[in-house]
Formats: sequence, C-alpha cells, structure tokens
Amino acid sequence: MGALDHLSNLFDCSTGSSHKFKKPKQLQTVEIKVKIDCEGCERKVRRAVEGMKGVTQVEIEPKQSKLTVIGYVEPSKVVARVRHRTGKKAELWPYVPYEVVAHPYAPGIYDRKAPAGYVRSADDPQVSQLARATSTEVRYTTAFSDENPSACTIM
Repeated sequence: MGALDHLSNLFDCSTGSSHKFKKPKQLQTVEIKVKIDCEGCERKVRRAVEGMKGVTQVEIEPKQSKLTVIGYVEPSKVVARVRHRTGKKAELWPYVPYEVVAHPYAPGIYDRKAPAGYVRSADDPQVSQLARATSTEVRYTTAFSDENPSACTIM
C-alpha cells in the first residue's frame, strides 16, 4: 500500500467521521491434532493451511499426528479450515509433556493414544482433583516407602 493510498484512507469521508482501526493480530503458534496417514494426507493438510491469510510457517509431524501453524491467525479459524478443507477430525492439541503433570497415570489424564512422552492436559478441575493425592493417602504410602528412613520395619 503506497503513501497516497494511506492518505486517501485517512481522509475518506464516505465511511463516516469515526474511524475504527482494527487491532493487529498477534503472532501465535497453533498446535492441532489431526490424523495424518500418508504423504497425500500430509500434502492435503499443508495446502489447506498454507492458503490462509496470515500463516507464516507450517510444520507437520505425521508420527505424532500433529500440525503446528505459526502466524497471525486465530486458533479456532485454523481448526475450522482444516476440518472443512480436508474432511478430517481436527482439534487443538490436547496433550502436555509428561513431566508437567504431577500424577500422569491418574484416570482422565493418562491417554493410551497420546504420543510418547505426552499425557492429556488436565484443565478440568474434577479431573485434576482425581489426580491429586490427599494428605492421608500420601501419609500411608510414604509410611511403607523405602525412601522413608522411619518407615515400618516389620515388613
């Protein structure tokens, strides 16, 4: 856009006296879970996303079924575009690294379908409550632990 176009937009009286400037979108990294079986699927997903306005970089990891889009885009629009253009089930990346979660094998957090080194994110308060051990449980489990020097010696 040249300088004359910019000046003509500033002094344009046809739209009214109040100018509403759009806030520029922020650079975001959007991670999406989408099943990618073959190179054809990978190509279809890549073409669907690369055509979007604001996308700067697309990375696909077929073994993890993960699509990473970097750009000035909204996550919901990227997911909708992948669903519409490819016909595949797509959702925002629901996993977090294994080390982040306190109890990764708790019900609701452990997911057999998750890639290696990842477990399901526990944003739901009821699920995270199930994953958290109570103080009574911790007391009983550490009473018979090998790391506890004052543990029960009868065993």
